[in-house]
Amino acid sequence: MKTIQTSAAPAAIGPYSQAKVVGNILFTAGQIPLDPQTMDIVKGGIEEQTRQVLKNLDAVLAEAGASWNSVIKTTVFMTNLSDFSAFNSVYEQHLRDAKPARSTVQVAALPRGAMIEIELMAEV
Repeated sequence: MKTIQTSAAPAAIGPYSQAKVVGNILFTAGQIPLDPQTMDIVKGGIEEQTRQVLKNLDAVLAEAGASWNSVIKTTVFMTNLSDFSAFNSVYEQHLRDAKPARSTVQVAALPRGAMIEIELMAEV
């Protein structure tokens, strides 16, 4: 098992790792829209928060030697599913041709008041 850690993504805000590789599968922790430099939630709505989460996941994927084309599945946690269309538009633009399996669920709350959190599994 290998631990993945990069300063290009937010440091863990608890006792966990950004990601782990077991065999040839990468498992990421959930990423919320923290700016890795300031560790603050980015300003703006669901679009801005989604972009930051995806950027954070880009950094973790790159550190593990993977890309969105090797992502098997994402799990998306949102505090308001009425934002789904706006989220989905940003997600689709960012992932382009990559189309991993995905689950999206509404939750009551996320750390630090985030609107969205995404975790993923990828082949490395």
